[in-house]
Amino acid sequence: MAGSERLICAAAELADRGKAVRFEVEHCGETAAAFVIRFGGAVYGYLNRCGHRSIELDWREGEVFDSEGRNLICSMHGASYAPASGRCLGGPCAGTPLRRLRIEERGGYVYYMEPEDD
Repeated sequence: MAGSERLICAAAELADRGKAVRFEVEHCGETAAAFVIRFGGAVYGYLNRCGHRSIELDWREGEVFDSEGRNLICSMHGASYAPASGRCLGGPCAGTPLRRLRIEERGGYVYYMEPEDD
């Protein structure tokens, strides 16, 4: 069965390297926090879960970028991640990337594309 889509926000709500928009997804049978960001003009989505520990990245709701707006950073342990791929760049994440989500931007809106059922 095909997955469905869910509206997250208006595209204008995401400033490049700005505040993330949080939402929830179903992951491994549980509700999990997630977020979308804009970086380099494109929109990306991730589970809001550090690769080091299952701790949310944001130090204040939606604040997931470092002070320079270059990388995503875990507020608890300082693990840093590439915004466009979720790849671990350094810190205690030890190579474990963020879990990327399927996100689409079209018609002025941002959508989460739910995984297909098996």
